[in-house]
Amino acid sequence: MAKYTIKRLLQSFVTVLIVVTIVFLLLRLLPTDYYFTEDQLMKFTDQQKHDALEAAGLLDSPGKQLIRFYGQLLHFDFGQSRRIQNGVAVTKVIGSKFAVSMRLGMISLGIALVVGVTMGIIQARFKDKIPDHIGTAYTIFVNAVPGLVSYSLVLIFGSRVLGLPSMYSTRRVAESSILPIVCLAMTSIAFYALWTRRYMVDEINKDYIKLARVKGMSTKSIMVKHVLRNAFVPLAQYLPASLLLTISGSLLVEKFFSVPGMGPLLTDAIGRYDTNVVQTLVILYASLGIIGVFLGDVLMMLIDPRIKLVDDGGTR
Repeated sequence: MAKYTIKRLLQSFVTVLIVVTIVFLLLRLLPTDYYFTEDQLMKFTDQQKHDALEAAGLLDSPGKQLIRFYGQLLHFDFGQSRRIQNGVAVTKVIGSKFAVSMRLGMISLGIALVVGVTMGIIQARFKDKIPDHIGTAYTIFVNAVPGLVSYSLVLIFGSRVLGLPSMYSTRRVAESSILPIVCLAMTSIAFYALWTRRYMVDEINKDYIKLARVKGMSTKSIMVKHVLRNAFVPLAQYLPASLLLTISGSLLVEKFFSVPGMGPLLTDAIGRYDTNVVQTLVILYASLGIIGVFLGDVLMMLIDPRIKLVDDGGTR
């Protein structure tokens, strides 16, 4: 376990470093005019622009800039935003938005787990009956209908029938968070319901379940002690990644409900050529994804000790 952990951490570090390096070098291919704000472009002379670029080190060779960038990362210095919030530290720009996305994401994921897994269990328990057909219809609807259409339906029903705020408001945080949370949870509910049902149906048809029935175990005991436990093992692998990526925000939902979260930040930073924000977000998203996969493997092993992360030869 220790050997596997160290190996995976090293692989994760190298992967993040490669991704960040590629993004850094690609951003340096942009014209230097993108370093300046619109006001600066209008007011600065060519000499002032040159002096500013030289002071920022943007006229140095790419290799020298990259080494300096690595040094800044070691000190957790991500620089300042140039376009989104000029002169404000990138960590502060991201931090305020991350808190909003984390709150909505955590609540929506909790709802999705409870509702989705419960729905999957009911579908598996009543396979090919009315509850199963209802759950299947919901899953098909969510996956088949474009997100904007389903979000619009939620918005219309929530605002006109229930009287909920249609847009996110910092003055009515609790009420205005309901519709975004519902939209965030919809797809995840369908995902967990679909795979819980599928894994449980697979388990129900296995020989050890038939043997348990012959021994006289009740259906409830079989479903809880054997079927659900074994069916949840594959799902557990995706839980940490879902948690970490969900709290980082959803572009479509947050844009649709004007939520000041992480979702639209990356596209906004790219569109406005805010390189420091783009680089920091790439590091964040790459790290969250890689850590999520690693924690998923560990969680799966903890739930089912029969699973080994390494074989006798020391490889996964």
